[in-house]
Amino acid sequence: MAPMAAKPNIPRIRSAALLALALLAAPTPMLARAQTRPAAEQVAPRVNLAHFDHLYAERDLGGERVGILHIYSEAPDYRFAIEPREGYTCVDDVARGIVLLSAGHPDAKRRHQIEMLTRFVLQMQADNGYFHNFLWGDGRINREYRTSLAELNWWSLRALWGLEAALPHLSPDTARRTRAAADRLVAKLKRDLPTAAAGTTMVEGLAIPTWLPLESGADAGSTALLGLLPHWQRTGDPATRALIGRIGDGLVAMQAGDARRFPHGAHLSWRNSWHAWGNAQAYVLLRAGKALNRRDFIDSALREVDHFYPYLLRTGMRASFTLSRTDKGYVALDQQRFSQIAYGLAPMILAATEAYRQTGNPRYRTTAQGLGRWFTGSNDARRAVYDPATGRTYDGIVAPGRVNPNSGAESTIEGLFALTALAGTRLP
Repeated sequence: MAPMAAKPNIPRIRSAALLALALLAAPTPMLARAQTRPAAEQVAPRVNLAHFDHLYAERDLGGERVGILHIYSEAPDYRFAIEPREGYTCVDDVARGIVLLSAGHPDAKRRHQIEMLTRFVLQMQADNGYFHNFLWGDGRINREYRTSLAELNWWSLRALWGLEAALPHLSPDTARRTRAAADRLVAKLKRDLPTAAAGTTMVEGLAIPTWLPLESGADAGSTALLGLLPHWQRTGDPATRALIGRIGDGLVAMQAGDARRFPHGAHLSWRNSWHAWGNAQAYVLLRAGKALNRRDFIDSALREVDHFYPYLLRTGMRASFTLSRTDKGYVALDQQRFSQIAYGLAPMILAATEAYRQTGNPRYRTTAQGLGRWFTGSNDARRAVYDPATGRTYDGIVAPGRVNPNSGAESTIEGLFALTALAGTRLP
C-alpha cells in the first residue's frame, strides 16, 4: 500500500496500456470445462477494491493511528473472524496490501491507506530488526506464537517488500522511519543469511542448496528478492547486490526438469517439494535478471514459463508435489490437486506477464490469459473464483466442484495482484 508519485510517468502509463490491450487481445486455449464468457471478461475482470476496503480499518497502536487489514472474512455475510492462536491482522497481509495499492497511480484515499498501513508495519518491528506478524484484538502484539516470532521468516521478508514499495509515496516523517526500518532489516539479512556457504544436501536424489532462507526455502527466497531488489536500486549498496545474486543462484539451482521431462522446469519450493502458493521464483528471476544483467536468471525463469505453465494448462492445476530423482529422471512421489488458491495462481500470472513485458513474445500473453481464466471459471470448480461486482476472491477450490466461499485478505489481495498484472500494470 504505498501512495503514488504525484507526477505520472507518461511512458510507463503508455507501456502499461499497450500491455493491457495485448493481454486482452486474441483467443487463448482455455482450461477444461470453462464457462462461456467474452474473452476479455474471462482473462481480466475489472479490479474492484470494494472488498479490500471492507477488510481495511484503523486503530491506535503504539501511540499512533495505524491501518490494518482483517485476515479472515467469512461467508455468507463476510463478517470478520480471529484465529485464536494468532490474531486478527498481520504484517504478512498488510505488506501485500501496501504493494497492491502501490501499483499504478492511487488517489488521495489510497495514499492515505498506504500511509496508515505502513505505520502498522513499522510498529511491528522488533528490537532485533525482524518483525512480529500478528496483532491480538485487544491491541497487543502477538510475540509468542511461532507464526508471529520476530525472525527471518516470511512476514519479515514480506515487510521489506511492502516498505520499499511504500517509500516513494509516504509523508516525510513516515518515509524517514520506513527507510530506517528497511535498512535495519537488510543489515540483519546480510548477517543472518548463509550466502557465503556453497553447500548442498541430497534429498531423494536431488542436490538442494543450503544457503537460502529457511535453509532451502526458494519460495521464501523469492519473497526476499522482491524487497531486496528495490532496496538495492534505492541504496546502490554492493553488498545488497551480492546478496540478490547469491539468492538468485539458489533459486536457479532449485529448478527441475525441462521441456520433455517432468516437472518441466518448475522451481522447487523447499527441499524436494513444489507447492503453488508463494512460488514466485520465475517472476523474481526475471526481474533480478534484468536488473543485474544476469541472462542465466532470465533463461531459468523462461524455462518454467515456457514449459511448466503450459503443462498445467493442459493437464489441470496442482497444489503440490514432491520429487525423487532416479537414473530415469524425476518421479512424482505425491501430487495433490487441491486446494487451489489465488496465492498459487498469482505468482504464475506475474511471471507470464513479466515475460511478455520483457520479450514481447505473444506466447507469454497466451499463457497469462490461460492462467487468468482460472479466476473466471476455467477451473475444477467450474465457477468464477473472483466476483468483479464485490471485489471478492474466494479462499480457494477445495475439491472438484467445490469452492470455499470465504474471502480473506490473502485471497483478496493475491487475486487483485493477478488481475492488476493482467490489466498491464506492474507491481512495484
